Amino acid sequence: MKEKEFINIIKDITKSGYIGDDCAYLKDLGIVVSQDNLVENVHFSMEFTDAYKLGYKSAMVNISDIAASGAEPKYLTVGLSLPDKINTDFVRDFYKGIKDASDDIEIIGGDITGNDRIFISITIIGTTEGRKISSRKNAKEGYKIIVSGNHGSSAAGLKELSTGQKSKFTQQHLMPNAQVSFSKYISKNIKYDYAMMDTSDGLMDALLQISRSSNVLLDINFEKIPYDKDLEKFDNYKDLILYGGEDYELVACVPQNFYVPHSFEIGKVKKGSGIKLDGEYVKNAEEKLFNHFKEQK
Repeated sequence: MKEKEFINIIKDITKSGYIGDDCAYLKDLGIVVSQDNLVENVHFSMEFTDAYKLGYKSAMVNISDIAASGAEPKYLTVGLSLPDKINTDFVRDFYKGIKDASDDIEIIGGDITGNDRIFISITIIGTTEGRKISSRKNAKEGYKIIVSGNHGSSAAGLKELSTGQKSKFTQQHLMPNAQVSFSKYISKNIKYDYAMMDTSDGLMDALLQISRSSNVLLDINFEKIPYDKDLEKFDNYKDLILYGGEDYELVACVPQNFYVPHSFEIGKVKKGSGIKLDGEYVKNAEEKLFNHFKEQK
C-alpha cells in the first residue's frame, strides 16, 4: 500500500519517535495530537451524504483517533477548502454536524480556503491526565484481544449506497460513533502497558498493525467477532467484517485478567508473528485492505 510506504519514508527522514500510532503522545505537555484529512470522492461523495452528516462524521473520525490512544478528546481545529458552488447553508450545516458530534469538545479555530473539491482537515487534541496511554507496540504474549462492538456494518452501508439502497447500515456508514466510553474505562483503570487502535481502516488492518509493531502473533476466532447477523445476506459478508473499514470500533490487547465491560474477546496474543484466523495464517491480507490513494466514493 502506498500509504504505508510513504509513512515509512517520512519516519526515516524525520527520525521522529512520535510517528507510528494514530496520535502523537507529547508526554511533556500531557497531550495527544492527531490530524486527519477527508477528500471528496476519495473518502466521501456528496451524492450519498449532506453537509450536516459530513460535518458529524468528520469530527467522529478524529475523535476516534483520540479514543484509540486512551486520552480524553478536548479541542479541535477545522481546515476547510470549498469549491465556488458551495453556499453559506452548507457551511452552517457542516459546523452544526461537527458541533453535535463533538459534545464537550471545544472548536478553537482553523482555516477556510477555496478548492476544486471539498477538502477537510481536522486537528484534534486530547488530554492524558489520569489516563494510561496506549501504543500499538504494547501487545504482549498472553494478552487477550478484545473489540468494542460490531464490524462490517459501515462497509455494508457503503455497498448499499453505491447501488441506491438505504438501510440501518447506510446510517452507520454516514454517522458513526467513536467509542469514547470504552476507551475511557480502559485508560483510567488499566495498570499495565496495552495496545489499542480504532478499526477505521478495517479490523484486519488494525490487527496487522498491532502484530507488526509488537512483533507478536494474533490468533483470532472469527465466530467470536461481533457483527450484525443481517450482514449474512451479502455474498462476501466475512470480507466486510474483516476488511471493511469505517466502523470506528476499537480493538485492544490487554492482560487476560483485565475486565472491560461490554467488550468481546476475539482471540489471544501469542509468540510469533502475523495473524491466524481459525487456526490458519492469513496470507496476502494487504491486497484486500483499503487504499486511500485509489479514488472512490
